[in-house]
Amino acid sequence: TFLPLNLYEQFRRLANAYFLFLFFLQLIPQISSLPWFTTAVPLILVLAMTAVKDASDDIVSLDKVPTNDSRVYLMIISFILYADLLLLSSSEPLNLVYIETAELDGETNLKVKQALTVTGEMGDNIDVLATFKGEVRCEPPNNRLDKFKGVLTVNEQTYALDNDKVLLRGCTLRNTEWCFGLVVFGGPDTKLMQNSGKTTFKRTSIDHLMNVLVLCIFGFLASMCSVLAIGNAIWEVRVGSVFTAFLPREAGVDAALSSFLSFWSYIIVLNTVVPISLYVSVEIIRLGNSFYIDWDRKMYYPKSDTPAQARTTTLNEELGQIKYIFSDKTGTLTQNIMTFNKCSINGKGYGEQCKNEQMKRVNFSWNQLADPKFVFHDHSLMEMVREGNPEAQAFFRLLALCHTVMPEEKREGELFYQAQSPDEGALVTAARNFGFVFRSRTPETITVMEMGNQVTYELLAVLDFNNVRKRMSVIVRSPKGKLTLYCKGADTIIYEKLHPSCKKLMEEYAGDGLRTLVLAYKDLDEDYMDLWTQRHHEASTAIEEREEKLDELYEEIEKDLQLLGATAVEDKLQDGVPQTIEQLAKADIKIWVLTGDKQETAENIGYSCNMLREEMKEVFIVAASTTEGNNLEWELLRTACMCQTVICCRVTPLQKAQVVQLVKKYKKAVTLAIGDGANDVSMIKAAHIGVGISGQEGMQAVLSSDYSFAQFRYLQRLLLVHGRWSYLRMCKFLRYFFYKNFTFTFVHFWYAFYCGFSAQTVYDEWFITLYNLVYTALPVLGLSLFDQDVNDRWSFQYPQLYSPGQQNLYFNKKVFVRCMMHSCYSSLILFFIPWAAMCDTVRDDGKDVADHQSFALLVQSCLLIVVNVQLCLDTHYWTAVNQFFVWGSLAAYFAITFTMYSNGMFFIFTSSFPFIGTARNTLNQPNVWLTMFLTTLLCSLPVVAFRFILIQLWPTINDKVSDTTDRFESHHSLLCIPVVTSINNVIVISMIKCVAFGLLIYSVCWMW
Repeated sequence: TFLPLNLYEQFRRLANAYFLFLFFLQLIPQISSLPWFTTAVPLILVLAMTAVKDASDDIVSLDKVPTNDSRVYLMIISFILYADLLLLSSSEPLNLVYIETAELDGETNLKVKQALTVTGEMGDNIDVLATFKGEVRCEPPNNRLDKFKGVLTVNEQTYALDNDKVLLRGCTLRNTEWCFGLVVFGGPDTKLMQNSGKTTFKRTSIDHLMNVLVLCIFGFLASMCSVLAIGNAIWEVRVGSVFTAFLPREAGVDAALSSFLSFWSYIIVLNTVVPISLYVSVEIIRLGNSFYIDWDRKMYYPKSDTPAQARTTTLNEELGQIKYIFSDKTGTLTQNIMTFNKCSINGKGYGEQCKNEQMKRVNFSWNQLADPKFVFHDHSLMEMVREGNPEAQAFFRLLALCHTVMPEEKREGELFYQAQSPDEGALVTAARNFGFVFRSRTPETITVMEMGNQVTYELLAVLDFNNVRKRMSVIVRSPKGKLTLYCKGADTIIYEKLHPSCKKLMEEYAGDGLRTLVLAYKDLDEDYMDLWTQRHHEASTAIEEREEKLDELYEEIEKDLQLLGATAVEDKLQDGVPQTIEQLAKADIKIWVLTGDKQETAENIGYSCNMLREEMKEVFIVAASTTEGNNLEWELLRTACMCQTVICCRVTPLQKAQVVQLVKKYKKAVTLAIGDGANDVSMIKAAHIGVGISGQEGMQAVLSSDYSFAQFRYLQRLLLVHGRWSYLRMCKFLRYFFYKNFTFTFVHFWYAFYCGFSAQTVYDEWFITLYNLVYTALPVLGLSLFDQDVNDRWSFQYPQLYSPGQQNLYFNKKVFVRCMMHSCYSSLILFFIPWAAMCDTVRDDGKDVADHQSFALLVQSCLLIVVNVQLCLDTHYWTAVNQFFVWGSLAAYFAITFTMYSNGMFFIFTSSFPFIGTARNTLNQPNVWLTMFLTTLLCSLPVVAFRFILIQLWPTINDKVSDTTDRFESHHSLLCIPVVTSINNVIVISMIKCVAFGLLIYSVCWMW
């Protein structure tokens, strides 16, 4: 189905559908003055190139997606799962299964799933498994990767099924020899396939502008054809009747019908104003500029072997127009490598001494299971724990029990923790070093080494963490039978229960930029726990409103907590973050930080990364309010936009996306969102451009992004260098593309007034076919792939060069109209100067040269030289490739022309190559070459003069920086480096104008 679907998608583009319509028009002899191949060949090539690109993209995407196979699997011994399975049993103790979910959520840490005991007892006994009888009732297929609601009924007993009992398609089995499962969903019903819906393509502002311009071009084309059709009617009435004596009209054809047919004939002749090759050329340019990002070694991070990656090829020039950046904090601005820094136990703070670099670190050698990488400097805390202080030991006991970490012990005494978040890993590691070592866990137990003694706790319930609850709890029974609920969570959730002295410490920790958690506990009554467990079982086995019922139970039991203390974890800034933010601010890019941290933490990070500075005396806070109003969003945005720096704290993932959409809605500016975690995905998708950082929180942000790299500091190179160059190149390409096409077409328009509006073409048919495909294709691609006004070093030194892209100065509707006016002037010169030169002119041997074929050759040669000279004037940075493309295209034109106009081609294909001998008979005349030279001067000199005046009177930031770089290169470089064209030099310009003016006077006198 690829070919029909691909053709359908391509013909949804207005330009392609228009050229297909033209092809059918050319098959009608009464209106076609051009052979069918002038449209068919370019159209087929464009469709074929686009189809090849789309096919390669599909093949690459297909390699990354598991095969859509809906067969039911019972026994899984391979690594990758291809259906959603209810886990029945496995080879591991306690029916555990270790999986990696990188294909689902991008996280590479191992996760644990466990089968129910009632099914796990079957083991790998095929006979028992084959005769197993039960009923599974579950929710219908959906795309929630983190939720599963169902129940299993066996022998009239009901068991709750949740996400921990299910293996999803796309998971990879690790450290598991075998497992058995029952297929719940297969094929398109799997959660992976439910998430692979239709992709929403992001379009750049230039894409939207091009669509508008193409519609305007259609209107302009219809207007030109209408004028020429009216001219045909007038000519037929006044002049055409004279020719009927020797050129009789066909029966039934009058002036009105002739005018109607002439309209459609000129639709065919003037079709080049609609750019058929524009879209495919744009795709090639974007692809090339994407490769520059992938190949940039200065954006490669060797520590994690992570290169920069352009995950899309359609948004490159948008990188040069960014006005607002929305950034996550943790893992984006910071390293997301957490270290246990400070804590508060029973109202007393520990860890302040760690600021003293000369302080000797705590020696944990007494603990054989301690992590040697762990660093702590406050000896008093270690002494208090070893002395048996009950509050301190309860503090670290909580850290060792209340978490979702999985241990891995490859060798005796060498523990490795697989944590779903760096915070949890840091806290469990701290407890490990202070003598409370988490060793192992099963679905029913947690084993901890407490000061050298192994203690096994019975795990009764786990109250999971989520973004709404912002806390996690476990209920355990100690070996002595004591029931305890241990809870850790955000300070705002447990803040009302805090001791006043601990409140003060929490504020101090946040002021230091530390991430804080509050620890609390609660002793439970056995009778109450039995009743609560029964209600918990009923809620967990409910199909409808299961989450609401569980949340209600969690709220009930997590009350009247007793405070144990608080933890503070440090997350340092990444290298180069302050410098990057400073550079982007100089480029007039607004940076907003959106974080879930508390205000004090976010404010401290703002000062650390130079977003907030000491001279900013008017730092104020806009707090959330329940007041609603129609203008509330606008008032919030208006207030925020008046600030130099905006930091939004305590925001949820959904609120991050809403802030981005708010700016997009009201400011009409190009936005970029950058983050590293799953909580940033909605923000990344909401922005015009999403950037993912491959950090410590998995790859989900990267998988949802348009561009990715490993460090925040690479963002300035992505925008100030690659983005600005891509925007500059794309704008130059569009200006030049429309210029050369309109110039080509306007010559036809002027020629209509001299051919009786008969839709006769001024050019050779083969020149019309090859003009965009061969003669002018490579030079403009060379310009669009290699040109740069200044190098990357100067782009960093002058971030202000980025501002024209934000204002969209290089290509807009005004620039498009200016291109049309320039094309109109050039076409007048290109038509009337050769016409005047050829009119009543004879050869050196006295023979007449004023025939249509010679005139066509002269005009098309002048056109090709002029558009190449214009391209040379637009090129700032010359490379060997540019030189080869420009001179090679001109050489190819003359080589093809002499070949097509040769005797051999005429004798072989007489009807297709009628211009026999025209090239050698015309191009051997001096006046023909002088006409080409004169035409080129008259087309180019006004452009040079106009640009010179603009640079002298109204210089832009680019002109000023270019002049600075010219002077620097000339004084400090011994090599001849091709930088900016010499049109900025007053003396050179004056000399060119004087010489050109003298040649112009001489040429006019000679022709006269």
